[in-house]
Amino acid sequence: MMENKKTYTRRSFIQSSVLAGGGLMLSFSWFSEAKAVEKGLSSNLTGEWNQLNGYIQITTDNIVKIMCPNPEFGQNVMTSLPMIAAEELDVDWKDVKVEMASHDNVKFGNQFTGGSNSMRAYWKPLRNAGASARQMLIEAAAQAWNVPAAEITTKAGILSHSSGKVAKYGEMAAKAATIAVPKEVKLKSPKDFSIVRNSKKNTEGVKIVTGKPLFGMDYSMEGMQIAMVQHPPAFGMKLKSFDASAALKMPGIKDVFSIKIFEEGSDRGAFETRTFNELVAIVGKSTWEVMNARKVLKVDWEVAPERKEFMMVRGNKVEEITPSGLESTDLHFEKMREWAKKSPKVLRKDGDPEAAFKNAAVVIERTYNAPFLAHNCMEPINFFAHVETDKALFVGPLQAPNFAEATLAARFGLPTDKIEILMTRMGGGFGRRAYHHYMVEAGLISQKAKTPIKLIYSREDDMTYGIYRPMYTATYRAALDQNKNLIGFHVTGGGIPENPIHANRFPAGAVDNYLADGWEIPSNITIGAFRAPRSNFNAAAEQSFLDEVAEAMGKDPIQLRLDLLKKAKERPVGSNNDYDPGRYIGVLELLKEKSGWGRSENAGKKRGVAAYFCHASYAGHVVDMVLRDGQPYVEKVISAVDCGVVVNPDAATNMVQGAVVDGIGQSFYGALTHKNGVAEQNNFHNYRMIRANEAPQKIEVHFVQNDIDPTGLGEPPFPPVFGAVANALFQTTGQRYYNQPFVSDQGQPKS
Repeated sequence: MMENKKTYTRRSFIQSSVLAGGGLMLSFSWFSEAKAVEKGLSSNLTGEWNQLNGYIQITTDNIVKIMCPNPEFGQNVMTSLPMIAAEELDVDWKDVKVEMASHDNVKFGNQFTGGSNSMRAYWKPLRNAGASARQMLIEAAAQAWNVPAAEITTKAGILSHSSGKVAKYGEMAAKAATIAVPKEVKLKSPKDFSIVRNSKKNTEGVKIVTGKPLFGMDYSMEGMQIAMVQHPPAFGMKLKSFDASAALKMPGIKDVFSIKIFEEGSDRGAFETRTFNELVAIVGKSTWEVMNARKVLKVDWEVAPERKEFMMVRGNKVEEITPSGLESTDLHFEKMREWAKKSPKVLRKDGDPEAAFKNAAVVIERTYNAPFLAHNCMEPINFFAHVETDKALFVGPLQAPNFAEATLAARFGLPTDKIEILMTRMGGGFGRRAYHHYMVEAGLISQKAKTPIKLIYSREDDMTYGIYRPMYTATYRAALDQNKNLIGFHVTGGGIPENPIHANRFPAGAVDNYLADGWEIPSNITIGAFRAPRSNFNAAAEQSFLDEVAEAMGKDPIQLRLDLLKKAKERPVGSNNDYDPGRYIGVLELLKEKSGWGRSENAGKKRGVAAYFCHASYAGHVVDMVLRDGQPYVEKVISAVDCGVVVNPDAATNMVQGAVVDGIGQSFYGALTHKNGVAEQNNFHNYRMIRANEAPQKIEVHFVQNDIDPTGLGEPPFPPVFGAVANALFQTTGQRYYNQPFVSDQGQPKS
């Protein structure tokens, strides 16, 4: 057993109470700061436990209910997070019921689903919750049986003593509720796990396949009206005037009016976006009626002026300038070429890279480009809102409820305890649903219409709204001496409107003379987090370039990476390297073994390899490619991942496989371009997505086995797919690919 010596007070760790029906409930209040917990204490003691955000409830009939704090959008946290608590509680998984918690940042912290952080954030707290509940049940049994607690054992929800006394957890739940919360608990050794590391079926699987209401689009309330918004047709434009007379005569239409999302001069909060701050809203009885009315709405738009606003960045107030004008992709490429010639901001420098390149026998230089990408979540953007004078209810798909709550409180002038946020299952997120402007829009429409509202975006609304993956470029240079040794490495990159460079990532720390620098071009086209931000471009460029370096050095691509990582492990350069070379090496060695890389039986295969570190995890892929009807097709992928302890292997495998398919599709086809501020792609007829018959026939997933606390998994497998595909394309076609997308000609720079 592992002893957890961290001390939690009764208030800041767990609170217990006898339920009306008898039983034990444990609230996960330790996610919040002590001050926040004090604030919520009085409500805890009222007995309104159904409002708690995170808790373990044990009923007298031995059913354990575990609330899942984090929103679910397919990563299976509704199963995997409760498994952690159930493991330490030592219950039979078949007796566990799981429910999605509503938002309450006092009880459960920010409940953020993003950054591949769910398992990382909740691993230790959920283990402590389960272990504490188990210890309290043991103490209750010890008192009831008048035996030492140390003599009582548990298994699958049963308490036992050598005297023959046996009781179910439910029989001791009420007594356990009176026991003081232990200040120290013993956690299981990983070798004793019986639930964790064993695959469990999705707790919502039956509901999903039988079409039960789970999503925001399913939510309804009596008297609810449907709303849609009309935003400017181009970035860099704003509302001038509108004529709603024809729309108001359409069947089912209740009202048409304009809304201003944020007040002028207000500071921007976290995950707030102000792409189009003033919109026209149409309210009516049904989606079809509202869509038809919107078609006859007459709106005049005008070019928006330059905008200055302040936002908080890592605790600092930073001014951001949004330029005026109507932007185009061709102009973007021209600007990036111009800025690439200017003196960039140095992000990291080791040794003397200038001298290394000056004295090099060979210099390899390559430039890589990537376009804007749209998230394209399968479930359309939607949210329900019912804003009244003294309270508000919001229901729908959302990744960052804590940040949204702060925005809503400020915008509607309501205290946070009067704002209720219920989170539904999401039909995709990928970072898009962290930006909560659509909640604010729904709330403002409800407030003005004085009725419950469900706001719905069409696919075109979402795809032309912004919050895209940024447009990027990067130039990589490698210096080789006369013996083909790597003596210098330089990466410089920029983007619209952010640069992609992670200066302290591999191969930083593995090359004596290293330089990383970057620059950024302001834009009025808004960007947002997109599955593994920045990494999804860096991995493609870096891993493609390393293959060319390996070729020039006469080395096997995997061996070059292993040699560099060995140096970073044994003789690291610099002190800010943000990766663990040993774990990186472990993934590459597992990948080499499982793929049969370099073996004679695979000599005829056209293969590409890439590996990358992000979100505290390591992932690599070997892609086997063929030509099918003259077109490149990824036939098979072998993946290796180190994400620490794999809580739910089936769910983890599914996530990796999903990332692989997504990565292949995005690298082959993903591109969003603009002309005079207008998005040229607005639906799936001209924004190409991967299709079912284009997915690999087989994706093998292998995990490095260790006892490291879980690290990220939703994002880390995604970036290296791009690089592996690019390298496989070279082996298949004999051509190097420097511009994404690799197959489609959309979003390509003009020579």
